[in-house]
Amino acid sequence: MIMEEKENIQETVKAHPISAMEWVSRTLSTIFNPFLVPLYAFVLLFTFTYLNIMPLQYVVFVLSMVVTFTLVAPWLFISLYKWLNKWTMKELSGRKQRFIPYLLMMMSYSTCLILMYRMHFPYYFCSIIVAALLCLFVCTLFNLRWRISIHMAGCGMFIGGLLAYSLLLFFNPVWWLCGFILLAGIQGTARITYHQHTLLEVIIGFLVGMFCGITGILFI
Repeated sequence: MIMEEKENIQETVKAHPISAMEWVSRTLSTIFNPFLVPLYAFVLLFTFTYLNIMPLQYVVFVLSMVVTFTLVAPWLFISLYKWLNKWTMKELSGRKQRFIPYLLMMMSYSTCLILMYRMHFPYYFCSIIVAALLCLFVCTLFNLRWRISIHMAGCGMFIGGLLAYSLLLFFNPVWWLCGFILLAGIQGTARITYHQHTLLEVIIGFLVGMFCGITGILFI
């Protein structure tokens, strides 16, 4: 989550001073946190598609629901879990310790999806949560044996979702793709440079996210 990423940065700063390049990479990791992908996707839909004609009250309601179940609730659950175990953020990021936070997040995302279905939200709204939930599930399976980069999974899911929505809504995504691929490259390079993941973990994370973004929106 965003607060956890900030805690991680603060812990590192206390341990040793960081360079300007490392500060930039960690700031990008916070801004492009994978848990923000659903919110970014909804904001882009309401801003750059015909959905910008929707009443403000409806937009606020939808975004509030997304923030509640994809950011606030998971952050509260994970913070409580971390507090009960008296773990630091670094300890919580270990492969074995990630399983319960992933499970808590999937429960929160599933609740959001069920509510959207019950309220008869459009398919292209629900599909964002479906893609995010699928990505979490696949990352959880990988995490049983291997610590792939969930940050790169978030980048890949965003790019895959952009491709999927360009087919559904018939728009040209070339410039958007160029921008997000560049940011994904910076993100991946930073995580390798500072030994947070290996090259293979970064590549697999990106491919998993891209697969889930396309599959969750177009085929589920």
